[in-house]
Amino acid sequence: MGDQQSHIEINRDAWTRANAEYTGPVSRSKWQQDTIRWGVWSVPESSLNVLPDVTGKDVIELGCGTGYFGAWLKKLGARRVLGVDVTPAQLETARRLNDEFQLGMEFIEANAEALPVADAQFDIAISEYGASIWCNPRLWIPEAARVLRPSGELIFMRNTTLSMLCMPDSGQVTETLQRPMAALERMEWTDDDPGVEFHPPTGELIRLLRGSGFEIVDMVEVFAPEGAKDHPHYNYVPAAWASKWPAEEIWRVRKA
Repeated sequence: MGDQQSHIEINRDAWTRANAEYTGPVSRSKWQQDTIRWGVWSVPESSLNVLPDVTGKDVIELGCGTGYFGAWLKKLGARRVLGVDVTPAQLETARRLNDEFQLGMEFIEANAEALPVADAQFDIAISEYGASIWCNPRLWIPEAARVLRPSGELIFMRNTTLSMLCMPDSGQVTETLQRPMAALERMEWTDDDPGVEFHPPTGELIRLLRGSGFEIVDMVEVFAPEGAKDHPHYNYVPAAWASKWPAEEIWRVRKA
């Protein structure tokens, strides 16, 4: 079994468990929200201003999970939102909530590294901790470029290179370097919450984006807001750490 297949299966199993233990139960509250909030610290889009206008746009969400981010975009006026994910349990939650809230979204079970979608079908591709860290960037980034129309935009959130360099094999992010830069290309967690993540360093990510035909519009580093507490579930980075150094970043790039 090759690496590509193994990381898909490992991550599907991890998110099947997560859907039962956490993401499934809390998703309804996120679908109820009208305000877009990013990442672990739920930082409002109004304070970051990273998204383009989505009114009347066709959107594909890569690694949509339970679909709440796409739901927010649909509420903002996106014409079409297609959520793509490899985990049936997550998609079942997303479809149930879509039926409840009647937003008219679409979902398909598929891998963002090989999308069953024709070329140039979307204006915006988005990933908040979906394909952006759980899929091989050498595959999913060119696929995002392929399905975007000319001047289409890709927006994605991931962990910062700094936070990943300070991340030990278990426990929370520290204030000292814990791993070599080369180890970020593929990170396999083997403790109580196994999974495979991909965190190419910033320079390598820029080369991947440019090589896929993107020009960089913006990159916003996200800090924990004043008064933030450690997240009850995603507590791998303490709020105190993330208030001093950015633990998350959002990239916005445009297809040339």
